[in-house]
This record gives sequence, C-alpha cells and structure tokens, in this order.
Amino acid sequence: MALKYKLTYFDGKGLAEPIRYILSYMGEEFEDDRFTKEEWPLIKPSTPFGKAPVLSVDGKQLCQSVALTRYLAKKADLVGKDEWEDLHIDMIVDTIGDLRQAIASYYYDPDEESRAAKKEPLLNETIPFYMSKFENIANENNGYLANGRLSWADIYLVALSEYMSSIAGTDLLEPYPTLTSLKEIVWGIPKIKEWIEKRPKTDI
Repeated sequence: MALKYKLTYFDGKGLAEPIRYILSYMGEEFEDDRFTKEEWPLIKPSTPFGKAPVLSVDGKQLCQSVALTRYLAKKADLVGKDEWEDLHIDMIVDTIGDLRQAIASYYYDPDEESRAAKKEPLLNETIPFYMSKFENIANENNGYLANGRLSWADIYLVALSEYMSSIAGTDLLEPYPTLTSLKEIVWGIPKIKEWIEKRPKTDI
C-alpha cells in the first residue's frame, strides 16, 4: 500500500521546496498543506519541535528539513553508492545550509541598521565565496555537486536557491554557467517540471 504524505509549511518555497521537489521526482502524490504567518502561532504547538516543515507519513509527524530530504532521497535512490559518496553529498548539503543561514541572518534581522551593514559583505563576499566554490566543484564532477552524477545535493541546491535568491535579492545561480546548467537539468526532470508548473506562485 502506498504511503500517504502530507507536507505542512508556510505558503512559500523556503525549506519545504527541496522536499516537494523530491516527492515530485518520486512521482508521489502529497498534500501540500500551507499556512500563513498569521496562522502559524496556532499551528506551532501541534508540531514536534515548534518548527516547520513537518512531513506526516501515514499520519506520523516527522521534522527537520534536511533529515526529511535525506530520508526521501534514499527512497528515490538519489544517494551515493557507499558511505564515502554519501559523505560528499552531506558535505555539500551542510555547506548549502551554512550559506542559507548567512542569507537568513541578513534578511530576517529586525534591526535596520544591522541589516544594512550585512548587505554589502553578503552580496560581494559571502555569496560569491560559496557559489564560486560550488561552481568549481560542479566543474570537477561532470556538472554535478558530488560523485559525478545527479544526487539529492543537486536537487537541494536548485530547490533552495529559489528561496535564497529571493531573500538575498540576487540570482545566486545566474553568474555561474555550470550551476545554471545544473538548474536546467533538475528543472527538466519531467516530474519536477510538472511540479514547478502547477505549484502555487509565491515570492519566496
């Protein structure tokens, strides 16, 4: 019997989009349960640790976006052939997380003066540092981020880059031709393409 998936998250791409990408890649039907910022205080107490996204699998609530993405990636055979290859995938995913945190620290900073001070180094130092590293890695790995073939690290970057680009105010992938080609590969996967075409339109 097929598992029943329900993904609960804000009405946006954010940390849930890599999960949506991989569920779509797998051809799995899932309930895309979205809520507003105003609704979140009412929903928050019902989540395992007061955070989103939450993936319910046959009614059992699961959390932590990277853990959920990795779990689904294993089911989708988007992982490495062995522990060594998995390590390289995990290194990329965790480093993408470092970049996301840096961008989020700028975007969600409530202090306008502090936020303004973070903008220039973010755009001119932090983002180029990470993205140029990813570009070089992809150039050395047959156009992919690990092990020379498509893995969940590639899908994770492409999916999360939509959110990160939106909150950073700049297209993270556009200056980098190999990463741009990688995005086109991921977006060209039929089931992911189908998801992108039908998903709700949101800014972030």
